[in-house]
Amino acid sequence: MGRVRPGLERLLDRPDAVRGLRVGLVVNPSSITPDLEHASVALKARRGVKLVALFGPEHGIAADAQDLVEVGHSRDRQTGLPVHSLYGETRVPTPQMLAGVDAMVYDVQDVGSRYYTFVYTMLHVMEACAREGKRVVVLDRPNPIGGDAVDGNVLDPGYRSFVGMHPLAVRHGMTSGELALMFREELALDVDLQVVPMKGWRRRMAYEDTGLPWVLPSPNIPSVDTAFVYPGGCLVEGTNLSEGRGTTRPFELVGAPWLDGHALARALEREPIPGAGFRAAAFTPTFHKHAGLLCHGVQVHVSDRRRFPAFLAYLLLVHHARRQDPERFAWRDPPYEYEYVKLPFDILCGTDRVRKSIEARVSPKRLAAGWKRESEAFRKRRAKYLLY
Repeated sequence: MGRVRPGLERLLDRPDAVRGLRVGLVVNPSSITPDLEHASVALKARRGVKLVALFGPEHGIAADAQDLVEVGHSRDRQTGLPVHSLYGETRVPTPQMLAGVDAMVYDVQDVGSRYYTFVYTMLHVMEACAREGKRVVVLDRPNPIGGDAVDGNVLDPGYRSFVGMHPLAVRHGMTSGELALMFREELALDVDLQVVPMKGWRRRMAYEDTGLPWVLPSPNIPSVDTAFVYPGGCLVEGTNLSEGRGTTRPFELVGAPWLDGHALARALEREPIPGAGFRAAAFTPTFHKHAGLLCHGVQVHVSDRRRFPAFLAYLLLVHHARRQDPERFAWRDPPYEYEYVKLPFDILCGTDRVRKSIEARVSPKRLAAGWKRESEAFRKRRAKYLLY
C-alpha cells in the first residue's frame, strides 16, 4: 500500500494555485511534509511562491497554548515572517492583515469532530477573503478518524458558536477540503476557492495506514487514539469533571475528587457500549480542572474503533456521573469559546435537549434514534462535496 500524498506535498510539486502570488499561510506544527519539513519553510524555499505572512489558529502556530488561552501576534523565529494570531484580539483576518496578501493557504490537520475549532478558522478565512477579493487554497489532509462513519446529532443553528459554526454531525467524516466546499456552497460565499486534494487516501483508511507521521495538532490530542475518543470526550469540557487534561491520557481519563470510579465503571459496563471497556482509574491532573487533586473516575479503552459510538458513550458517562452525585456534579458556566450566555455543554451538544434529558435522569439512549435520523440526513447532504 503506497503512502498518501497530502495537499501540501502536491502543491510543492506543482504550485500553480499560488505561483507569482503573495501568500499568507495558516499553519501549526501539524503542517508538515511527509519528511517532517514545516510548510512555512518548504513554501518559502519554493521557487515561484512568495510567502509573506503566517497565521495561527487556536493554540498558536507552535500549538503551545492551552485551550481557551488567547495568543498574541509575533514573528516566526525560523522564517522571520510576521505571525498574525486568529485566536486572540480577532478570530477573523482583518483587512489590514490581508492587505499585502493575494492568496491565503490553509494547511492544518483536523481531527474529524464538529467541536474542533480549526475548520472554523478556515471558514473565517474564507469569509474574509470573499470580502477582500482574495484567493483561498486549502491543502487537504486525512480525516484521522475516517471518512466513512457519521455519528451524533446535527447542530441546531440556534446553538451556533466557535465550537460549531455550521450544521454538521458531531463525527462528520469529512476532510477540511470537503468542508471548505460545503461551506462555500451552503453559506453562498463568493470566494475563489481551490482545494488541493490528497492522492491515495481512501475513506475507510486508518490513519496508521496512510504512511504519514502524526504530529499533535493541539496540546491535548497527542495520538490518533485521542482523536477517536474526542467526539465524545470533548463534551466533558462542559462539566466540572476533569477530562484528563494535565495527564498523559487526555479525554481517555475522566473523573473528579468526589466520584466513585468503580461504581461509574460498573454502571457503564452495564449499558453496554460497543467497542469499548471502562476501567476504574485514579489520576492527579498537573493543571486544568482539579489540578493537584486526586481524581477518581474511569479510563475509556477503545477496542474496536469502527463500532465505538464516542458521542453516546461519553454522554452516558456524564449521565451516570451526575446520577451518582447530583449535588457535587455541575455544568460548567460560560464564558467558553467566546460564548457568554449559553452553557458550554449546550453549545458543544448543539442543543439544550441533551442536558435537559440528563437533568431529568433520562438516559441519552432515548435520544439516540433522533440522532441517527439526523446523521443519516447529514450523510446524504454531504455526498455532493466528497472528493474521495
